[in-house]
Amino acid sequence: MLEKMDLTKTMKPAEAKKKLEEAGAKLGWLQRECKKEGIPVMIVFEGMGAAGKGVQINRLIQPMDPRGFSVYTSNHPNREERLRPFLWRYWTRVPEKGRIAIFDRSWYRSVQADRFGEEKGDKKIEIDYHDIRSFEKQLYDDGTVLIKIFLYIDKKEQKKRFERLEASKETSWRVTKEDWKRNKNFEEYVRINEQMLESTDSDYAPWTLVEAADKNYAAVKIITTVCERLEYALARKRQLKQAGVEPGQAVPREVFKNDVLSGVDLSRDLTREEYKEQIDKLQKKLERLHGELYRRRIPLIIGFEGWDAGGKGGAIRRLTSHLDPRGYQVIPTAAPNDIEKKHHYLWRFYNQMPKAGHIAIFDRTWYGRVMVERVEGFCTQEEWTRAYGEINEMEKHLANSGAILLKFWLHIDKDEQGRRFQARQEDPAKQWKITDEDWRNREKWDLYESAVNEMLIRTSTTYAPWVVVEGNSKYYARVKVLKTVVEAIEQRLERN
Repeated sequence: MLEKMDLTKTMKPAEAKKKLEEAGAKLGWLQRECKKEGIPVMIVFEGMGAAGKGVQINRLIQPMDPRGFSVYTSNHPNREERLRPFLWRYWTRVPEKGRIAIFDRSWYRSVQADRFGEEKGDKKIEIDYHDIRSFEKQLYDDGTVLIKIFLYIDKKEQKKRFERLEASKETSWRVTKEDWKRNKNFEEYVRINEQMLESTDSDYAPWTLVEAADKNYAAVKIITTVCERLEYALARKRQLKQAGVEPGQAVPREVFKNDVLSGVDLSRDLTREEYKEQIDKLQKKLERLHGELYRRRIPLIIGFEGWDAGGKGGAIRRLTSHLDPRGYQVIPTAAPNDIEKKHHYLWRFYNQMPKAGHIAIFDRTWYGRVMVERVEGFCTQEEWTRAYGEINEMEKHLANSGAILLKFWLHIDKDEQGRRFQARQEDPAKQWKITDEDWRNREKWDLYESAVNEMLIRTSTTYAPWVVVEGNSKYYARVKVLKTVVEAIEQRLERN
């Protein structure tokens, strides 16, 4: 999902200066209040090379009392540290109550920079992830506030910054052969970082992704995030004192922190001739691949989500056009009935999972829990917050059993949705497609957009990735869906 971040976000220097001054005054006060309440804080900076971690740490600490924080740089472990468990050197730097520890890179080295170019077995990597999650949970349960910042720039910007650093004798030492190797293999390093983010994102220690191409925008976003988290921690601590609030309460997130949809290019299109040529080839190829899936007994699960009138039905029809109807099923998901309401919300979806070699296509999915049920108040905040982890665990179980999982979000803008709604309203043959509920949901566009952004970030995994489909052009969207499915099947067959 990192490549979908909108790196064009900028902030004018004058505006950034004003916001930083205001937030800086608040941060200084929050630091003093956290000290008074005995709240330890750990702030982690990770990200792509040359994304500006050092610069942003320096800007963050400017308004803070230097007597109340320490900054640590995590280089390669020395001989003494290599003789210890890899978390030992971080346990020894855990701050005392009321102090702040800031890490320029951290315990994530073992599953990020140190992993790149090395042969680490999946079992060893998963053990490291487990140890990290356990480490953070123990700190959180003891009252530590964990703030994790990931700074992202793209390959082109990174290369430009490396070249600028190398051009000066004073900074050339900061660019290493390993840095250039990671830039050359940028996509592979992005994949490693995405796996790291998905494996260690939690309610008690969430990642905040920062679009770092513009340093002013990044600085404001970082200090705003830190202030919000510290404010929340103080309120939580005081509530615990006064009313005994449950300690495991989830951290609220805002769309400002992790905005995926704003980076989607909805201008993509195909001519009718291009569409007809590509769709025909892809449908014939998928017809052949469907037989291979059956022969090799590989199940395929495809989930469709998207805005109302986003084109899910049309995409599904083109997807199934050439498939053997005995080997696939399309499952439309409506509101749960009385029996389904008496079960765990995932129960009805487990009942529809395909046999080995068959295909299940869900027209709307289990993600209703973190979208419509969240926005409309059909479940509690604790329930939909917990659902991200539950869904990831379910999909991991399906992947471990051998299934190919694909999830499509069909994205259109609000104006395009309005045009499609109006067209349905005026066409007697399509009036059944538009309801009063569709118009009501449209009024809550911003709330749904916030929920979708969080859903995409928190549940796009290496084993069940979200594919955001640029849907303003139906031709382009249908081709992209088919092409993605074909490529996923081909990669699995080749791997097998």
